[in-house]
Amino acid sequence: MSSSVACIIYNNGKIFIAHRLPGGDMGDRWEFPGGKVEPGEGDAVTVEREMSEEFGVKAVAGKKIASTSFVHNGKECFLNAYLVTLANDGMEAPFSLSEHSEYKWVSPEEIPVSNFVDSDLKILPDVLSYLEKNK
Repeated sequence: MSSSVACIIYNNGKIFIAHRLPGGDMGDRWEFPGGKVEPGEGDAVTVEREMSEEFGVKAVAGKKIASTSFVHNGKECFLNAYLVTLANDGMEAPFSLSEHSEYKWVSPEEIPVSNFVDSDLKILPDVLSYLEKNK
């Protein structure tokens, strides 16, 4: 069983999403940034590590707002989504990308019509519900 985190970064009515590089099971698709929890790591440490490694930005994990489980390649996986705060928004000072070709801030309505990864689509209703209730 593996566990991953999804970083929900919400600011001024927009959600931060990233486009994965081609290759692999989820290549060339949009996602909430995040990644696998490594052995001995907690979710908050994973959020900080993943955002630093993939975008070169300092991040802080906040409240867990959604979770789901799914099967990937015959293996049960868990995904927890956290509200995340970034040191900056990546617009004035662009992030350095290692796992993605681009990133952008989008309205919540744009996500379902993007080529989004399946696991993130599973948590999307709960994420949108939380954001709507906590504007």
